[in-house]
Amino acid sequence: MKLSIIVPSYNEEKSLPIFYEELSKVLDNLDYTHEVIFVNDGSKDKTLEILNQLKSIDERITIIDFSRNFGKEAGILAGLRESSGDLIAIMDADLQDPPYLLPKMIDEITQNGFDSVATYRVDRKGEPPIRSYFARKFYQLINRVSEVEIVDGARDYRLMTRTMVDAILSLSEYHRFSKGIFAWVGFKIKYLAFENVERIAGETKWNFWKLFKYAIEGIVAFTTVPLRISMMFGILVSIMTFVYMVYVVIKALLFGDPVAGYPSMMTIILFLGGIQLLSIGVLGEYLSKTYMEVKNRPNYIIKRKY
Repeated sequence: MKLSIIVPSYNEEKSLPIFYEELSKVLDNLDYTHEVIFVNDGSKDKTLEILNQLKSIDERITIIDFSRNFGKEAGILAGLRESSGDLIAIMDADLQDPPYLLPKMIDEITQNGFDSVATYRVDRKGEPPIRSYFARKFYQLINRVSEVEIVDGARDYRLMTRTMVDAILSLSEYHRFSKGIFAWVGFKIKYLAFENVERIAGETKWNFWKLFKYAIEGIVAFTTVPLRISMMFGILVSIMTFVYMVYVVIKALLFGDPVAGYPSMMTIILFLGGIQLLSIGVLGEYLSKTYMEVKNRPNYIIKRKY
């Protein structure tokens, strides 16, 4: 059997030599032929130079060099398409995905009949508290509103069979939320827990705003509940408006109301305006995704493959 390792890399010049050394220690002790596919996602540092140095000493390395930064999701997709192994793993280059778990993951698939072995963190040690709080709330929210279940703390680090990878590649959507896709295709999945590991070198590429946008991508990709909530807001506001209208008419007929209620009028106008803008924003989010899908642009462009 052959093992494929996919490593999306963006500005990882400091991490790559250490990562390769640790990964090699594990792979050299496995009774599998293997390939390591590094996807250079438009790095601006010496990532590509270092990858070529590693390839000069290890012919089992393949380098996919993007024409610009297309994001981690595009890197994962490119690696999956390029892979030729019977078992395929996705890992980060910062050693937050421990290579020492690979033998156990392989055993779970080959001996216990699982189609995939995924990993999740049991803690968020080293993360800013506010980031950890919103991350947990995101998983709670998406599991409530979507048709798939995503384990809290789940990483992209996982090992999959060729059958499962082929199923993932059959989904041709442009906006990809891999954690949701992995869950949506089904199959028999085993989750391994491990304690959070901080980056071995370099800085994280995920700031709060990028994580927020990624969360919106996941929610929009796997549920239409926001559209239903928008509709329910419209129904609720319409009912409240009708009740208030009846109240105003009855008050005017019975007691008279020579002076218009400016504060209440402004409150209602602003409230209705806010609801309308919110609803238009939700609708626009789904419409923008449809717009990008019908353009049929590629998820990435390969500048060169080594």
